[in-house]
Amino acid sequence: MSSTTFIRTIENFTCEHCGKTVKGNGYTNHCPYCLWSKHVDIYPGDRASDCLGLMEPVGIDQKRGNFIVVHLCTKCGYSKRNKVSKNDDFTVVTRLMAKSLNK
Repeated sequence: MSSTTFIRTIENFTCEHCGKTVKGNGYTNHCPYCLWSKHVDIYPGDRASDCLGLMEPVGIDQKRGNFIVVHLCTKCGYSKRNKVSKNDDFTVVTRLMAKSLNK
């Protein structure tokens, strides 16, 4: 059963997009190297989605001084916004930001 309450789950994973190993901290929701994610949750941390599609980073937004990665599921079209982490490759964030501005 899914809950709307955040569930902190510490998991390491191999990014299915770039192949790099990622050490999770319980709040990790995307690869810090390429910013791709995976559609595994209905509510954050519940691992209840049966989609399991890859989530492409398609844009960067800003909210209250924080950068937000906009992800789009390549399988079902679901869109999700996630904060940019201090561990994310800021060169990749900057490229995505420039791409967002040029749309």
